[in-house]
Amino acid sequence: MSKYFLSMEGLTKIFPSKEEDMVVFENINIGLNKGEFVCIIGHSGCGKSTIMNVLAGLDSPTSGSVIMDGHEVSGPSLDRGVVFQNYSLLPWLTAMQNVSFGVKARCPDWTREQVIAHSRKYLEMVGLEESLNKKPAQLSGGMRQRVSIARAFATNPKLLLLDEPFGALDALTRGIIQDELIKIWGETQQTVFMITHDVDEAILLADRVLLMTNGPKARVAESVLINLPRPRKRDTVIDDPNYYKIRNHLVHFLVKRSEELSGSVSDEDGGTIVIDPTKDTSTKVENTGEQDTNPQYERVAL
Repeated sequence: MSKYFLSMEGLTKIFPSKEEDMVVFENINIGLNKGEFVCIIGHSGCGKSTIMNVLAGLDSPTSGSVIMDGHEVSGPSLDRGVVFQNYSLLPWLTAMQNVSFGVKARCPDWTREQVIAHSRKYLEMVGLEESLNKKPAQLSGGMRQRVSIARAFATNPKLLLLDEPFGALDALTRGIIQDELIKIWGETQQTVFMITHDVDEAILLADRVLLMTNGPKARVAESVLINLPRPRKRDTVIDDPNYYKIRNHLVHFLVKRSEELSGSVSDEDGGTIVIDPTKDTSTKVENTGEQDTNPQYERVAL
């Protein structure tokens, strides 16, 4: 049995073709601890959203499996909540009704009063106490995404999946909702797996950042520890002396190493490397025979 709350074991996705099959990603072996906030970053086409769809039960891997809380993931479940980039609200329902719809499905034995009180709590947590009875068309893009986040957390899923939830928002609104997300996660301590293209966002939110090589045949090459104290605030986290060590490592990987490490590799060389960029020492990567100038790390199968 896996020691992790969520475990991806040998995950591979191949799209068949008449000419040559497309290997989107291969041999993903990653584990998430309960209550952990993990972000995944990679260039377009590396399979991030496909991985998330597999975790949500909306797609199936070609090989490998996903184990959550001791059970294999097979099909959608209320134990996994998803927040998409495009809001995905029911346009004929109010903000309150959109949230309570999910709560009623999760807790069918609750009274109407319990459902409303619970839904209101999460809408208030994202600052929508004045917009409970407004429909999506009456809300701004940022407010709609707040409803989506409130709905996802209100159903108390064991795993919350966020697919670039702030990608379509302006920088100011994105920052405000990031703060609200941190607040709710701090109170609920739910396990979160989030796709983002924003390095600074990942550092602000995550306990770990998974870095993917370029596709096709993408893989998770590094698991970077975000060794910064919590709680974190956008206006002060950048003053931490370790902030730019982490940021520079992530940017360097995305700009240069994601391409250098792309393509299929042997099982011996394909393990995910755990890295703490805040450490000043360096070690040798096993099985490569060369000294790496990156900070301390070790090769492991997560």
